[in-house]
Order: sequence, then structure tokens, then C-alpha cells
Amino acid sequence: MADELLQRLQRFQTDDFPQHRSHFRLLVDDGQHPMTLFIGCSDSRLVPYLLTGAGPGELFLVRNVGAFVPPYDQSQGFHGTAAAIEFAVLNLSVKRIVVCGHSHCGAIRALYGDVSPAAKHLSQWLELGREAVLPVAEPGPDVLRRTEQRAVVLQLERLMDYPMVRERVEAGTLALHGWHYVIEDGEVHVFDVQRGGFVPAAQADNAGTGPYMAHHPEVQRDEESTRS
Repeated sequence: MADELLQRLQRFQTDDFPQHRSHFRLLVDDGQHPMTLFIGCSDSRLVPYLLTGAGPGELFLVRNVGAFVPPYDQSQGFHGTAAAIEFAVLNLSVKRIVVCGHSHCGAIRALYGDVSPAAKHLSQWLELGREAVLPVAEPGPDVLRRTEQRAVVLQLERLMDYPMVRERVEAGTLALHGWHYVIEDGEVHVFDVQRGGFVPAAQADNAGTGPYMAHHPEVQRDEESTRS
């Protein structure tokens, strides 16, 4: 039986890599300088490079179940995601942080159901999305979609608890973007605080705005009341 994974590795080295050899050499010699930290769900159907049209060296990627952001106070243990946020902001000086959730998210669905008793780490991790859950007995498609989007905004708000993030957002050198990728439509909906919700990218006039706007606090209050 052929080892398909090995064949793909060999194909990359012989067919794909030569086309980008000089670019990778530059990324080694000059180091990486990504402008965007992309925090996305681990779901295999979410492919950041396809969504953004980015190439090697353009995205600093963090993938986890649900695209969740842990609290800055480290109250829930070790977190590779928190470390990546700190590294991206402090060491790489990224200009944008994108939190990208998606439709049909298993993590969000699990918030309304049971998790295997053997999945102790998963059960604890899912608590990072608990505040996004709506008070319904059995969630339908609309409720799940709303919860997925609410979870994205929740992570944006949690990012603002990171001192290095807040400092740069308030200074205008770092922007936060919340995205919800609708897999079946191939469309990303971007969170726009001024419009009070998610807007299809085809109808948007920006790539999304975070929950914090230094010069428009009344807009933030309006958005918070709309979301609740």
C-alpha cells in the first residue's frame, strides 16, 4: 500500500518548492515579517491561505479548537495560544489580528451538548466559548450561526485584556478583525462595530473592526446592547 503522505512530501520538494526557492531563501536570510496574526479554528475546512490569498511569510498562524483566546491572567493553565499572541505582537509587531470562526463549527455545537468524559482538556478548553451560548434547549442552525459569531466577538474582547494588545490598539498601530467563514458559500462575514454585527465581505467597506474604538465609545455601547 502506497504511503500517500510520504508521496506528498516528496512531491512538495521536487515540484512545488523549486517554484518558491528564492522566496524561502529570503525569508530565512531576512527573517519572517508577517503583518497578520491569524487565530483560526483547527477545522480542516478552514484554510487561511486560500481565504486571504496569502503566501509564505505573510500570516502568523494559530489554530485551536473553536478559535478561542485564553484569558491573559493565565487562570486556566499553560496556553500556546497566549504565547503566540505575545510573540506576534511583541516580537513580530504584527499590524492586524484576525479571529476567524466558521459555520458548522464542532466546538460551538459541543457547547450545547455533551463532551466525552475522556476529553478532559477539551471540556475545559470549551469553557472559553461558554459566554457566547444562547439560552435555548436545542439549538437550530440560526442559533448555532449566532453563537459562532458571538464567540468570535467574545475572543476579540478577550484580546483587549492583553496589555500589549490594548496598548497598540489604543495607539492605532494594531487592528482587530473578527471573521465568520460560511463554508458552504465560500464567503467571509466580517464584524463591523459601526454596523453592529457581521457583514458579508461582498457588502463590506472594510475587513472588519474590533469591539473597541478609541474615538467612538458610544458605538461600542450600541454594539454591546445589540449583541446582548
